[in-house]
Amino acid sequence: MSLHADLSPEAIARLAAQKRKSTISSIVIALLVVVLIGLLLGFILLPALEKENPVIVTYESNYRPDDELKEKKVQTNIQRKPSAPSASMAKVITANTVADVSIPVPDVDVPVPSMDFGDGDDFGSGWGDGTGSGAGGGASFFQQEVKAERVAYVIDYSLSMSGQRNKLMRQELTKSVSKLPKGMNYQMIFFAGPSWIAGSKVKMAQNRKSAVISDGRYDYEWESGGKGAHGWDSKGRSQRPDWIQADAKTIEESLATIKGTELVWGTTWEPALDLALKMDPAPQVIFFMTDGVTGGDLDQLVRRLTNRAKTRDIKINTVAMMEPKAHGAMKDLAKRTGGMFTIIEKGGDVRTVPLD
Repeated sequence: MSLHADLSPEAIARLAAQKRKSTISSIVIALLVVVLIGLLLGFILLPALEKENPVIVTYESNYRPDDELKEKKVQTNIQRKPSAPSASMAKVITANTVADVSIPVPDVDVPVPSMDFGDGDDFGSGWGDGTGSGAGGGASFFQQEVKAERVAYVIDYSLSMSGQRNKLMRQELTKSVSKLPKGMNYQMIFFAGPSWIAGSKVKMAQNRKSAVISDGRYDYEWESGGKGAHGWDSKGRSQRPDWIQADAKTIEESLATIKGTELVWGTTWEPALDLALKMDPAPQVIFFMTDGVTGGDLDQLVRRLTNRAKTRDIKINTVAMMEPKAHGAMKDLAKRTGGMFTIIEKGGDVRTVPLD
């Protein structure tokens, strides 16, 4: 048995109205969803379908028709003689177009044909201003100002250099060495009868006819040869001075050597200058100071020293310490080597002598 509820007409009307509203709402929602999906697809697909044609802008300057080229016939069976390697090389400059700027053709006279085809060395020899070393270094000694990378001091430490001479020499040498720029190469060579590298020890025989120089590694023998104070020469092994690079430590050691070295008997120029002239590389300038003359023929001695100095492009600056007898030879030595000559007067005044 089934039960049936009878609805009133009003209820039936309300149900029908609610059904219509639900149907209409469903249709509207469905349409909105379709439209939204269509819009999304349009945003995604339309940019890919759009094709942009770029605009090309051109500019044409004043038109100038090319000259008509005339074809030239080339004869290929001509035998040419080989030209000189570089006698007429690169004399003509040609161009396919006309320029407003003219280029001159260099006129180079080549009297001797060269066989070097572009092979050269672009680094010349020499030394000059630059970083580190170069002519930027310099030294001063008794008002002699020089520009050089390498300077050798050849200084008289003989017994005659006592009193005021000794004081002036040590003061000036100390001042000169202490002002050497960092990195500059220098060396000090002392002499009396024997000659030695500064810092070596000198032991003179009681009869003053021989001496031994010791540098801590080797001993070097010297003899006067029976010629008194001016005839000294080394026997056997000889010292070979090396360059010292100026810095705080080396300068301090050199100043201590200048102060502590004792004076020795005798006066012989040539062996001391010989040590400086043999240095490798050669000094650009030698400061040579003495208070006395040496033995032998001074003219021949100056010629020998001059020839050796010129061969290695060495200037010898001479300083005569209160000794007129040495003026002629020392002035000549400085003049012939392109150096300077200075006289120290008895009162201590410094006078630079013009070399005419």
